[in-house]
Amino acid sequence: MPNIITVVRILFAPAMVWALLADAGEGGPLRWLALALFVVGISSDAVDGHLARSRNLITDLGKLLDPIADKALTGAALIGLSLLGELPWWVTGLILARELGITLWRLVEAKRIVLPAGRGGKLKTVLQAVAISLALAPFPALLGDWMHWVNTATMALALVVTLWSGADYLVRAYWRPTKR
Repeated sequence: MPNIITVVRILFAPAMVWALLADAGEGGPLRWLALALFVVGISSDAVDGHLARSRNLITDLGKLLDPIADKALTGAALIGLSLLGELPWWVTGLILARELGITLWRLVEAKRIVLPAGRGGKLKTVLQAVAISLALAPFPALLGDWMHWVNTATMALALVVTLWSGADYLVRAYWRPTKR
């Protein structure tokens, strides 16, 4: 069951991008659909993780697919927002470079070292989810232009924590005492 939820999360990514781009920045029903797909998809990460742990259903496939689902949802949303001109490409590029870089590094180094996600990585994930949700929601049209400032500040914080947590992860991997 947890792996099925994870696969559905992966499938949410293209549906979310379609709804986001089909709305073309108008803030209509398709934009709200894109937001709903993202929020449900990113929130279900906790559900599939809880189910896998509580029912002893952790699998190697799940360990592989779970981060792919996270990266697919966040990456697709960031790229969609940049395609619409609502998020600078350099922000999307830095976040995706960190995400893909750490993921590839973890795959290459998996035999040498396995580090669990730290507090910084969990904070990064939450901040990214909140920042992307705010960016997807057409709140400026509903609440006023001040929401652009809220969106910008939240995305900036998510970007800083994303980069910091990536550096922290590498520091913990290379400068921790080795156990024999």
